[in-house]
Amino acid sequence: MQEDEDDDEGTDPNARPGPALTANQYVEPEMLMGISMGFSRPVISTVLSPMAMAMPQVITLPYGKAPIFHFQAPTWRHMLKLMARLSGTRVEPTVEAITLAKHELKLRTVIQFVKVHHSASEWRTLLYFTTDMPPPTSVANSYKYTNNDVNTLPYSYTLSPLPQLLRDGADSPMAKYYVVPATNSTPYPTLPINFPNLAMYLQSAVEDSRKAANDSSGGVRKLAHNIDSCYPRDNERPDSLDLSESSKNRGVGGMFKRVINRGKTPRGRGGNEEIYDLVTPFVSEEWG
Repeated sequence: MQEDEDDDEGTDPNARPGPALTANQYVEPEMLMGISMGFSRPVISTVLSPMAMAMPQVITLPYGKAPIFHFQAPTWRHMLKLMARLSGTRVEPTVEAITLAKHELKLRTVIQFVKVHHSASEWRTLLYFTTDMPPPTSVANSYKYTNNDVNTLPYSYTLSPLPQLLRDGADSPMAKYYVVPATNSTPYPTLPINFPNLAMYLQSAVEDSRKAANDSSGGVRKLAHNIDSCYPRDNERPDSLDLSESSKNRGVGGMFKRVINRGKTPRGRGGNEEIYDLVTPFVSEEWG
């Protein structure tokens, strides 16, 4: 009895329960340095400051005329590594978007690399997100929004004022952007989608780009070229994957197959080397 009384004395009946734990709380604080996101204007800085807000669990995207959502990280590798660990964050359409669209909503992604200063060699990575909106037939030259041109912003990006960083075109001395096209292997993601699966989608887009390295007829190879030119030191990083049979069955290769439902990860750079940072203890789901 005395033991029970002692236990009761240490309990405050008016105490509020602590905040619920989420998977995002296990992300290392240094991974959030230089991170920004939101519908506001992205600010490019030479200083990597701590993220000014808590990492959201849900990012909701409108349909139609609405601001464009941005997500900024110090580098491409940092971006993917962080997203792979944010299993507690997902992107989904607003309730109003679902009501307005009356169809399955897809995500349209633009990848941009921005120089921190005209005389600097550092580049920041930005992702821009909107829900896809097919152009009406009444729109002049509507075909340009449906031909998978990696230099033409999606129609959904034309419905609101563009972020300043996207206004100088796809290739300028200070910024380069790439509109992720839909391919047989990498269709537009269906919303909702969590960040780890979104990271795998982006890596699949890089794989498509590397496979097109010798294809001079299109611009798909541009993404891999931009990554390599903006972050040349990443090319020197050694492959750290465990390529044992058990690793192949349980690690990145198996995960990549489950996400994109395809065969083995291509060998060489752009394969194991680039996805080793995406090895995280989550169960992936199909994005398309």
